[in-house]
Amino acid sequence: MPRKILVTSALPYANGSIHLGHLVEYIQTDIWVRFQKMRGNTCHYVCADDTHGTPIMLRAEKEGITPEQLIARVWQEHYDDFAAFHVAFDNYGSTNSNETKESAQGIYRTLKANGLIEVRSIEQYYDPVKNMFLPDRFIKGECPKCHAKDQYGDNCEVCGAAYAPTDLINPFSAVSGAKPELRNSDHYFFKLSAASCQQFLREWTRSGALQPEAANKMQEWLGAEGENKLTDWDISRDAPYFGFEIPDAPGKYFYVWLDAPVGYMGSFKQLCAKSGIDFDNYWKQGSDAELYHFIGKDILYFHALFWPAMLQHAGFRTPTKLFAHGFLTVNGEKMSKSRGTFITARSYVDHIKNTEYLRYYYAAKLNGTMEDIDLNLEDFVAKVNSDLIGKYINIASRSAGFITKHFAGKLTLRSSQEDRELLNQIHEATAEISASYDARDFSRAIREIMRITDLANQYVDSNKPWVLAKDGTQTTRLHEVCSTSLNVFRLLTLYLKPVLPKLAEQIEDFLNIDPLRWQPSLTVLSEGHEIKPYQHLAARLDPKLIEAMVAANQESLKPMTESHSETRHAEHQQHAITPIAETISIDDFSKIDLRVAHIVNAEHVEGAEKLLKLTLDIGEAQPRTVFAGIKSVYDPEKLKGRMTVMVANLAPRKMKFGLSEGMVLAASGETPGLFILSPDAGAQPGMRIK
Repeated sequence: MPRKILVTSALPYANGSIHLGHLVEYIQTDIWVRFQKMRGNTCHYVCADDTHGTPIMLRAEKEGITPEQLIARVWQEHYDDFAAFHVAFDNYGSTNSNETKESAQGIYRTLKANGLIEVRSIEQYYDPVKNMFLPDRFIKGECPKCHAKDQYGDNCEVCGAAYAPTDLINPFSAVSGAKPELRNSDHYFFKLSAASCQQFLREWTRSGALQPEAANKMQEWLGAEGENKLTDWDISRDAPYFGFEIPDAPGKYFYVWLDAPVGYMGSFKQLCAKSGIDFDNYWKQGSDAELYHFIGKDILYFHALFWPAMLQHAGFRTPTKLFAHGFLTVNGEKMSKSRGTFITARSYVDHIKNTEYLRYYYAAKLNGTMEDIDLNLEDFVAKVNSDLIGKYINIASRSAGFITKHFAGKLTLRSSQEDRELLNQIHEATAEISASYDARDFSRAIREIMRITDLANQYVDSNKPWVLAKDGTQTTRLHEVCSTSLNVFRLLTLYLKPVLPKLAEQIEDFLNIDPLRWQPSLTVLSEGHEIKPYQHLAARLDPKLIEAMVAANQESLKPMTESHSETRHAEHQQHAITPIAETISIDDFSKIDLRVAHIVNAEHVEGAEKLLKLTLDIGEAQPRTVFAGIKSVYDPEKLKGRMTVMVANLAPRKMKFGLSEGMVLAASGETPGLFILSPDAGAQPGMRIK
């Protein structure tokens, strides 16, 4: 029976352009959806622009337009970019829609009726110039730990410390530059800490809905059985704010991360209205449809905890599976404006034009895991020219002309044992290629397709149709070889069609056949089937086009300004590295005493949202106590016994929870997560790092 499937990709934020890092996800999703549709399954693919939040409001204000005008302009840019890369949504909407508003408010009302919404007064910074409360990422100041200047209000990008905005030294508004004031405001919280939410999430995250590596990360965030590590989620923001107002709460708006995933529902409702689809058949609890979200690993927390908990307790079904992917690097490094590798979709189209080349390269790299993939520009050129032009297109270009010239464009069913064996070998690959596509292991599918493409080229090379054409006695064999080659080419096109849909359309026209569908049995073109004269299908990729694209991105580089925004999928999936700090002398560095430390004990700190208490042995008579802001990413039980690195000569700091006698070193980037440093095997507690 055909499957009934609803698929979404994460919603790109309406505050920036689509770039090659984003396209990993949308191309991955589109390939999978096209494969499902070719299999005869009912598969709907929806997405939308994510349009709410403070960054949108401030950018529109800066440009002197309304937020609605800004998001309408960006929506068209995004839509055109996706279309250029053949990403075929069944509906592409906007979260700023009536459908999303109704769904968000309906979910909120149900959660409130179920006792899962709580109002609390919280103290937060207020900008007296802009007359607005400031999100953490809109407050900057001096890090309270390492004293680095110009750090965000939630974590330091120099030392990796996590803290509250109120911990900053000399804080200032990133919007106006004014000194912020502490004021109280009522905020609305989704009680994620409720026993029903905790129990549900423990079960759901272990249900198989997540990839193994994602499920393991969720267990770290959830903590051990009986442990309550999840805190309630602040789902409100104060006016002025561009978003949906919370029902019966004037001046209070839904935090953008509440209505962003609800945008999946809103976009699908629009599709339902224009296509006569029953919304409840896909979204109500008990639905027999399959629901899949393709997302980047940077937004796993929201999709694997907040979103399913919201759905479950509001009477909706939860996702069948979340498919998280890694990030894109270019030439082995993060996308960089200074190197010209922070490439927008539009820049690629302007320079390279053929977007299916990138689709193919991504497909050859994606394996269905959360691993990062690398776009090596030199390898990109080589792979396109070798695989697509030198192997795949080559089969048709070396056979079709003979059919037109010698046989009036008509194929024959006559074949030798060798011909039939080749066709059977090509067809026998169908099951593995199909299974690979379904498992999102596109790289395995491409490897298998190229393996059998090599077989086809070996067949052409050994039979040499150009030699047969010169021998007047070999006309029958020439007809058989070229007909077999084109039947093989047709099968290879079927296998590549989810990846290369536009090229497949051109080939279907050239072969004069109906759109290719995934079929269980081997079929060949009938006796006398007439093809059209062969036309050039694809050109080799010129390395100079790549060079020009990179150079153009470097030439258009403007002085980098930091985007003061909340963590968003569209803006934070790829970023250049944090700017390097001011140069210091070797004497300055020698003042810092870094030591190898053995974590003797690690435990939660009662009343602290971000801190763990670490007991560290650095070879002294007595171990030291260090409070580290790593609670959100590390289970204390898994830290015990590990080796790490600490600053040993940092002045002790008296904290609310006790005296902190040093600092643990950790790495962090633009995407969520902190990673404590570990020395190489063999290092002993107390060894100095030089």
